[in-house]
Amino acid sequence: MKVNVIFHSIYGHVWRMAEAVAEGAKEAGAVVKVLQVKEILSDEIIGKMGALEAKKKFAHVPVATLDDLSEPDAVIFGTPTRFGNMSASMRAFLDSTGGLWMKGTLIGKVGSVFASTATQHGGQESTILSFHTTLLHQGMVIVGLPYSEQRQMSMTEITGGSPYGVTTIASPTGERMPSENELAMARFQGRHVAGIAGRLFR
Repeated sequence: MKVNVIFHSIYGHVWRMAEAVAEGAKEAGAVVKVLQVKEILSDEIIGKMGALEAKKKFAHVPVATLDDLSEPDAVIFGTPTRFGNMSASMRAFLDSTGGLWMKGTLIGKVGSVFASTATQHGGQESTILSFHTTLLHQGMVIVGLPYSEQRQMSMTEITGGSPYGVTTIASPTGERMPSENELAMARFQGRHVAGIAGRLFR
């Protein structure tokens, strides 16, 4: 069973979540690759966003290709939120998959999504739900974060997470990194997706 975790990150929040998702998938016995999509913003713009140093921390992560969608049994996508939707870099990557769509390459593969927002109400759910539209057009089997993962219902702390997928809240200035509660949900989602893929493709 192969699971690829493909993410886009600017300040490192989604990258940290991707690592936790991958840990969970490995715990379920999957062979896992963590990859990032190509950045479409220039270094000048990223510098103005104050993210150049943050981007260097995960510059070693390989850039995903279309083969990284066609080869695995499951793909778990991670994206920051941009006005309630996925980021432009993730959108550009998915917009390059027309050839895979024409061939039906992704039909029946498992797809799942996690995300990051600046605030509690900044697109935690809409980003993932709108992402699902693309996965459905590709014929993928969507897997979310079931309520058996009860950490998403925590009322003792500020936390991301919904039945659509794990999320983290970065804060408007980005200083809040994923909490242990959110990282635990990410590991759960990785295990859950890998477990379902294992049952589908064994």
